Amino acid sequence: MASVGLAFVVLLTLSGCGQGGGLDIGRALPSFSNPTVPGLWTPERMADALVADVPVTDDLGENTGVTDPEPAPVPAEAEQTPYRVSAPVLGKLYFDTPAGASVCSATAVQDTGRPGRSDLVWTAGHCVHAGKGGDWYRNVVFVPSYNNEGQPPAAESTNSGTSRIAPLGVWWADRAAVAPEWIAQGGPTGGAGATHDFAVLHMRAQTGATASLEETIGQAAPVWFDAPVATRLPAVKAWGYPAAAPFDGERLFSCQDRPGRLSLRKDRPELYRIGCTMTGGSSGGGWFAKNPAGRLALVSNTSIGPAGNTWLAGPRLGAGARAAYDEASQGATPPDAP
Repeated sequence: MASVGLAFVVLLTLSGCGQGGGLDIGRALPSFSNPTVPGLWTPERMADALVADVPVTDDLGENTGVTDPEPAPVPAEAEQTPYRVSAPVLGKLYFDTPAGASVCSATAVQDTGRPGRSDLVWTAGHCVHAGKGGDWYRNVVFVPSYNNEGQPPAAESTNSGTSRIAPLGVWWADRAAVAPEWIAQGGPTGGAGATHDFAVLHMRAQTGATASLEETIGQAAPVWFDAPVATRLPAVKAWGYPAAAPFDGERLFSCQDRPGRLSLRKDRPELYRIGCTMTGGSSGGGWFAKNPAGRLALVSNTSIGPAGNTWLAGPRLGAGARAAYDEASQGATPPDAP
């Protein structure tokens, strides 16, 4: 199996080794309101955020559509620190739900509408909107290279502040796009809406800095829409900040595996599935594979996993994902005129 690493130099280089209905791109999303609240996301409040994920049953997909045998668990491996060097585009997403502060993982991605100046972040739809019968979440922020040195919670609370937890600042979402299928079908149980469980956010710096997110990080990940089906991808690697036991949410982990297919309904697209022991909190984290140019590109995000924490599954990014991406990109501020 090819080795997939996430060591970024200029764009994305190797250290080793869609489906869905259309989104009305012109559709405004006035209900997404996320005004900046300075000082809200303190290190203490981040530490208290709970995992919003609800595990699915271990035998999910056994009697529906085309589903490959359940993969063997792949132990999650701790990412090398500092994260700003080994995996700079990864970070944590914080948001408030009706039940309180919650946490997911997310990835800074390129914006083809603003080359080199992207403010876009990719995550799971259930980290942004509650799905069927629900609403947008509030106070949505992205923290790139969260806890950059991988310090344990005790060390963070005694000798560090926001600069260690958020070395590149706290970025607030000012625009969000999810698939209409997620809003209509998404739910917290049974994998409902998982085939369209993705979201794209446009961010702004809490400090009002003029540099874009990509300029601040130094790079952003390309998105590979319509990547091959699972049987044609030799290797996929997923990153995230697992926060449910036995993990604590303070460190970045990854799993690499050859993906298989998971079908939840015969009339819905198949999900990618890999063996992985990451737990809740890793949802939204980016999945990467080598694109035809030989560079790493985002092909999915963590959507669901079972109660046994033996595998993860994520959507294949087709037309619906591209439409959400275009919607979020259109919300970007145009570059300065020459």
